[in-house]
Amino acid sequence: MSFGDFMGLVAAMGGLVGIVAILGQAYQRRLEHKERIAELKAAGPPATGRDDTVARLEQRLRVLERIATDKTTGLASQIEDLREDAAAR
Repeated sequence: MSFGDFMGLVAAMGGLVGIVAILGQAYQRRLEHKERIAELKAAGPPATGRDDTVARLEQRLRVLERIATDKTTGLASQIEDLREDAAAR
């Protein structure tokens, strides 16, 4: 075996070790990700406080859509009612 053959073998083995290290780290990250997903599923649904906020925002959005499409004279009073509701919270 000549010196050139030996250095080629060392380079090939080094490349193989590098590839195995990269694949091992990718597999470890995949396992960590699966663990995190399992933790999130085990934690259950989010708090109900968020549901109340979403419901309140949906109600306000419905009112704003109705105001934007309705051309009646009560528009100014409805806007003021919304401002008063927002200030009360």
